[in-house]
Amino acid sequence: MATVNKNLKFLRVQGGFTQKQLAEKLGLKQAAVGAYEEERSTPPVSCLMEISKIFSVSLDHLINSDLSSMPQKEWKSRGASKSKEVLAITVDTNNKENVELVPQKAYAGYTSGFQDPEFVKDLPKISLPMLPKNKTHRAFEIKGDSMLPILPGSVIFGEYVENVENIKNGKLYILVTRQDGIVFKRIFSFADQRNKLLLVSDNRSYEPYSISTDDVLEIWAAKAYFSNQFPEIEANTSLVDQLALQLFQLQREKKNKK
Repeated sequence: MATVNKNLKFLRVQGGFTQKQLAEKLGLKQAAVGAYEEERSTPPVSCLMEISKIFSVSLDHLINSDLSSMPQKEWKSRGASKSKEVLAITVDTNNKENVELVPQKAYAGYTSGFQDPEFVKDLPKISLPMLPKNKTHRAFEIKGDSMLPILPGSVIFGEYVENVENIKNGKLYILVTRQDGIVFKRIFSFADQRNKLLLVSDNRSYEPYSISTDDVLEIWAAKAYFSNQFPEIEANTSLVDQLALQLFQLQREKKNKK
């Protein structure tokens, strides 16, 4: 039996699932799971990714290792606290990495297809010449007003971060998470709570909240952003008052010189 087919049956039995129960979790018919376990067919990449999530096993171990002969602690994924899975990327005709754009409408698909080269290949490609050439970048169109003055619809350019140990407290990050989807926040991690991250919005109308590192699928450090809208300044702010006073003083000085 091929390694991946053998591993699927091993994980199902260990997890206490019947073929029917696992098929329901995968959105398949029971016959499909039976065919995989009997090596009559091989699960597609999208199915392997779901199996990886359900049983917290890396794709590398799922496909290449005999899980039944390994201690669980060796193949059981610990989420974002370890190195991320192999990152799906695309390159241009000059073999340079593209910067893929994840628009708001692709958010739901990205959380399940972020490791699928075919899914990533179909994302729009954009360019920002000032980004370092030796890094991997991805762009995300943000939604909501939790990070004002950065406006909804702005595009955040993120640099790939391999694990949570590389997070710098108070900096801006895009997190791809299982529970909350794609979020753009200031991130804080604490030495006494290694499995927790605190997410803080620049718009203080939103309360900070924490998530488990096991919930994090990808981390992107914000490096630049693009917006086709300029931030608006509320008419009652002290800044507007200061600008108005300066303008009045300039006009008066000009009038006095005449």
